[in-house]
Amino acid sequence: MNFSEFFEPVHLGDDLSFDHHNTQLGNSITCSHDVSMEDFDIAIIGVGEERNAFNNAGCSLAPDQVRKYLYRLAGFKSKTRIVDLGNLKLGNTTNDTYFALSSIIEELIKQNVLPLIIGGSQDLTYANFMAYKNLEQTVNLVTVDSRFNLGDADQEIDSNNFLSKIILYQPNFLFNYSNIGYQTYFIDKDEIELMSKLYFDIYRLGQVQQNIEEVEPIVRNADILSFDVSAIRQSEAPANNNASPNGFYGEQACQIARYAGLSDKLTSIGFYEVNPEFDQNGQTAHSVAQMIWYFMDGYNNRKKDFPVGSRKNYVKYMVNIQDGDKEVVFYKSDKSDRWWMDVPYPSHKKIKYERHLLIPCSYLDYQTACENEIPNRWWQTFQKLS
Repeated sequence: MNFSEFFEPVHLGDDLSFDHHNTQLGNSITCSHDVSMEDFDIAIIGVGEERNAFNNAGCSLAPDQVRKYLYRLAGFKSKTRIVDLGNLKLGNTTNDTYFALSSIIEELIKQNVLPLIIGGSQDLTYANFMAYKNLEQTVNLVTVDSRFNLGDADQEIDSNNFLSKIILYQPNFLFNYSNIGYQTYFIDKDEIELMSKLYFDIYRLGQVQQNIEEVEPIVRNADILSFDVSAIRQSEAPANNNASPNGFYGEQACQIARYAGLSDKLTSIGFYEVNPEFDQNGQTAHSVAQMIWYFMDGYNNRKKDFPVGSRKNYVKYMVNIQDGDKEVVFYKSDKSDRWWMDVPYPSHKKIKYERHLLIPCSYLDYQTACENEIPNRWWQTFQKLS
């Protein structure tokens, strides 16, 4: 693929200027769309698409505003190689933009390069999802959002209904969806019931804020993470016309982004809905730049400890629950202290050899099993395998 046909290059004009010190991140980012992708690990893609934004016109201006602050942050001593491909040329229609973005993301993933998208409106998540269509894998999608964005599935796609389009797409290759940080007063009861029927994982804002560390295994199981800036409280991220007085604090958003970077499974990420027209002194653009920095920091510290093959570097725990009726098997990494659970395929499945699915979990799940209860994460996954 000739990437130069799809992008406008980054121009480091006055708005993107930064002090040319070797310690700044901007000096370690290659700004070019005419490079060999095998030389890079992360590719930044700006997508100023807002034609299907829901009540947030102006978010197309975000990519360069975020870069303005990102490039000035401290650099890393690691060997992670970052390229900024520039801003995607928009198509005549939004579907043209979706197709171009999907094709680019698919090609990058095939070359083991992680696409980092700076939107633009969050309906671009649909294009991100469609990039996996030809990769012959099921997908786990995580959104950090105050809403589910189910909207009206019969209407044309926008940032308020893109999730419905993903769920209903056939042939279906979405295995799991998780929402982090929904706010109950924005959510219809029917939407909650739908999520329950589909065995999707949804976590209220208050629930997550009580123990932010429980977000880590959720994000560790994601292939795609989509972050809507309106999930952050308005006082800390005012640049969104749908912002709420409640939401995550900025440091919590950065922590979630770092968890995403640490995930060996995650292969694409996007940050959406920053609207510079509502920003105050660049506060939101600066916050998202810091989130991206924390994501990169997490990526730099990936442990590559997913327990495949030999498990000699893991401690295995077997917990009998419900009077021995069920056994839940846990693995704990000696390298990172992270936990996983074995979830067996249901016995009625016609599988020649017994199979298990290994899913990320936390120490809290192990404690739950020790108290003779099936961890919710285990049960939800078992139901989906059924």
